[in-house]
Amino acid sequence: MPTVQFTSALKRFFPGLQTIETDGTTLAEIVENIEKKYPGLKNYILDDQGAVRQHVNIYVGKELIKDRKTLSDTVAKHQEIFVLQALSGG
Repeated sequence: MPTVQFTSALKRFFPGLQTIETDGTTLAEIVENIEKKYPGLKNYILDDQGAVRQHVNIYVGKELIKDRKTLSDTVAKHQEIFVLQALSGG
């Protein structure tokens, strides 16, 4: 089962958010499954059109995803996914 890890920036909005194991063979399926466990989290990751927000990066393994619009990137059974939210300020 793929695992999904999040930055601490997202964890402050969703207390108890930890590494998640979830089913799915595409990133879109995995995001939908995460949303079921943590309602509202999808809105922090995706914009109103369902694309990855400008200041969010998602990696599958060590590779940045290619499809930021429909999340069609495939995910292997034991891959790690990293959701990173860019922070600004100084």
